[in-house]
This record gives sequence, structure tokens and C-alpha cells, in this order.
Amino acid sequence: MSPLLPIVTGAYLLGSIPFSFLVARAFGVDVRRVGSGNVGATNVLRSAGRRAGALALALDGAKGLLAVVLAARLAPTSTMAPALAAVAAVFGHMYPVWLRFVGGKGVATGLGAFAPLAPLAAAGGVAAFVLTLLATRIVSVSSIVGASTLATLVFVARGATPVAWAAAFTVTLVIVKHRSNVRRLWRGTEGRLGAKRG
Repeated sequence: MSPLLPIVTGAYLLGSIPFSFLVARAFGVDVRRVGSGNVGATNVLRSAGRRAGALALALDGAKGLLAVVLAARLAPTSTMAPALAAVAAVFGHMYPVWLRFVGGKGVATGLGAFAPLAPLAAAGGVAAFVLTLLATRIVSVSSIVGASTLATLVFVARGATPVAWAAAFTVTLVIVKHRSNVRRLWRGTEGRLGAKRG
């Protein structure tokens, strides 16, 4: 039996652990009912504070990293298994079975997943995110730019490998999950980090 199916299933289940939801609830907030309603670290930051946001970010990233590391251990000769595990973990975060398939937008989990697979590209993605955030203070724009930069750098460095295709598919998922943000950007109503909500 191929190990790919249990690896992908396990990565999905690991990715679907709703750490942002759990962290916010520990701080007395149901993140689904405040702010943007998104089950992700940014909404935790805005609704439950910096400590909660930082913890949610770290845990969401860690589950992506762990899914890929475990896949590499379970299938040490496979280049496909860790790449599929990365996508599955991000998909699990976005569509968690535990929260009726309503989850976050996958940016932190994606970064954690691709950090061991393409560390330089991941660093480039973080740099692009930070620079864009400093310039715009808009998290959604920064997330899309950062994820797109990561995927582009993987293709530049490695060519059309399983990891590169996994990164391309992941950034597509990230952009799709940001479609409501893109609509608000188009209308000029997207919120900026640190701005007071009226």
C-alpha cells in the first residue's frame, strides 16, 4: 500500500486543528463572531490581543511544519510525499473538519509547511510580506504578495518540481480564500492594520 494516502490524510487532520479558534477561546473570544469572522491569526490579533495573535500564528505555522517533517520521515525517498503533505496541511487549515470546514486563509500554515522544503524561498516570502505590510498596512495584500513571492522563488530555484507545483497550488488556494478581501480592496474598504474600526 502506498504511504501517500495516510500521509496526506494525516497532514490534513493535523492542519485542520483550529489553533486560532482554540487560542482565541482561551482568551475568552469566539473568533468566528468578532472582527472579520476569519479563523486565523490576524483576526485573533485584532480581537484577542497581541499575545493571543502571536501564539495563534506560531501554532498555525508549527502544524504546517510538523506535517511536512513527519511526511519526510515516513517516506524518506519520496519527493512527492512532503509536497502533498504541505498542500494537505494548508487545505486542512482552510477547511477544518472540526469547524464544519470553515477555517482560516492558510498563510501561516503555508509558511510553516514550506519552510523546511524551500527555506530561502520561505524567507523571501516573509521579507515580501513584511515590506508590503510596512508600505500598505494591509494584511491581505501582504499575504497575497508574500505567498506569491514564495511560490515564484521556488520555481526560480528548483524548476517544475513537486515542491514548486505544491507551492503554486497553495498560493492559488490562498488567493481564492482572500477573494472577499480582494472585493473590499477593489471597493476601497479593506481595513488597515492598526486602524480603528468605526
